[in-house]
Amino acid sequence: MSETKLLQPGSTIGIVGGGQLGQMMALSAKYMGFRVGVLDPTPDCPAGQVGDWQIVAEYDDKAAIRQLAERSDVLTYEFENVDADALDSVRDVTEIPQGTDLLRVTQDRINEKTFINKHGIGTAPWRAVNTMDELRAAVAEIGLPAVLKTTRGGYDGHGQFVLRTQADVEQVAHTKPWDGTGHGLEAGTPEEEAANGGFAPSILEGFVDFAYEASILVSGNGKQYVTFPVVRNVHRHNILHMTIAPAEHAADPDSPLATAARDLALRLAAGFKLAGTLGIELFVLKDGGVLVNELAPRPHNSGHYTIEACSMDQFEAHVRGIAGWPLPEPKLLSHAVMVNVLGQHVAPTRALIGTHPEWFVHDYGKAEVKHDRKMGHITVLTDDTARTAQELEATGCWDDLK
Repeated sequence: MSETKLLQPGSTIGIVGGGQLGQMMALSAKYMGFRVGVLDPTPDCPAGQVGDWQIVAEYDDKAAIRQLAERSDVLTYEFENVDADALDSVRDVTEIPQGTDLLRVTQDRINEKTFINKHGIGTAPWRAVNTMDELRAAVAEIGLPAVLKTTRGGYDGHGQFVLRTQADVEQVAHTKPWDGTGHGLEAGTPEEEAANGGFAPSILEGFVDFAYEASILVSGNGKQYVTFPVVRNVHRHNILHMTIAPAEHAADPDSPLATAARDLALRLAAGFKLAGTLGIELFVLKDGGVLVNELAPRPHNSGHYTIEACSMDQFEAHVRGIAGWPLPEPKLLSHAVMVNVLGQHVAPTRALIGTHPEWFVHDYGKAEVKHDRKMGHITVLTDDTARTAQELEATGCWDDLK
């Protein structure tokens, strides 16, 4: 990727994707004096509400992407399921500072694991599997329990199937576990079963005996890279529920955990010649070691706390990166707890807004409230993250996740 050009205020940033990440990205861009255009199929989408204009079209509409490119000085994206070929087709029109190599690596789990491992960074044990025979061989080598995942697509637990017993392994021959349900699996068609049992290209990952899940953000402008603190993440039903900043054992930036996470984040950023923000999901092991779980080529849900708690948030860092601006080292100004507001939490949290002045409430402005849909988040600055996490849970707003 060529060096990121310096973008002046008044220039236009085009965002592919109009969800909450695009919205917060657009808000940061507006503060910095940029104009913002958005491409999203939903009229009045969250990012469209704060941008200057929106093109209402599907993400794979190449004519619409070209229109967005023609009206923008740079393009960026807020999620990874973007057509990399479509972006490459408009390089003659505008700049794409993130490039598409990052997309192609993170869109395919085999490419992603290979890239991480080639940079000397550990992951869970894994094997590519495309047939039942390959799955059986991988299980024999890695052992059970393990997780079968499609190589492409999937989020919040979709496209994943946990294999705990040999019976689960053999069930794969007669089902489509990659539908993400994990139960009541739909049988494959005769044609699919004839083609290697209906197998989608997949990987098998061994279970990791970890102490907790964590993440670190790294941002860059193609030649300079900075990191944010390591945070602890708590998931419920495969969806991020709460982020605690900083993670235990990482409050001291010179601690072994913080040092190891920062080192691997900087290595990956340099490997990508990163422009923008990259989210890195981690497993913190019981012996203090750290493994990489997944990469997100964009700002990350676990980084929302940075808006209130850091000297520079992940969205400003992303915009600075794609605009070729220098990046100051982020400082954690306060410990914090961030909790997601899903569809079923909207009514109970709104009912309590008037009695919780410590809540920094973010509502994404989505038109339709759906169960388990991310509708907003709440951040609380604190000097005692354990107490604050307990106080949030004690409100009862998130009782359905217990």
